[in-house]
Amino acid sequence: MIAFSQLTAADAAHAIAPLSDLLQACVADGASVGFTDAGDRQVIERFWQARTAALADESHILLVAWQDQIPVATVTLSGSPMPNGYHRAEISKLLVHPQRRRQGIARQLMLQAEDLARAQKKTLLVLDTRSGDVASRLYLSLGWQIAGEIPHYACSTEGVMEATTLMYKLL
Repeated sequence: MIAFSQLTAADAAHAIAPLSDLLQACVADGASVGFTDAGDRQVIERFWQARTAALADESHILLVAWQDQIPVATVTLSGSPMPNGYHRAEISKLLVHPQRRRQGIARQLMLQAEDLARAQKKTLLVLDTRSGDVASRLYLSLGWQIAGEIPHYACSTEGVMEATTLMYKLL
């Protein structure tokens, strides 16, 4: 059974190791989530430490899906820190463990993130995803729109420069 929760900074600090395991598994499977070397545990743990600090100042919200008390999926909602952007938030790090995909977990996390954004009076959500990635179909099925594509945006885990698709959803 999958359980969902919003992590506090303290919760996340205690979960850095299993969150890092999740991120490593996703990167090792080729996920385009900002990392190119699944074996660089130090970089992955530093990411989660920084994300924990952002949770403490409430600039980010981290939603986690758990199975048997192990994180199997995450998504982050980040509000804009600038006054002209208080109405928007960014979705990032939608991670689902490769062995837990195609079970509706990502959809549930996205819907929860959208509900939290609405509760915060956000009217616009944005994200970027690797062009042609399977995640694009999920986002489109949830009513997201394509704003455009940027070529050579990110280096893949194989060292190839790939395009990213910018997407948005009006709430």
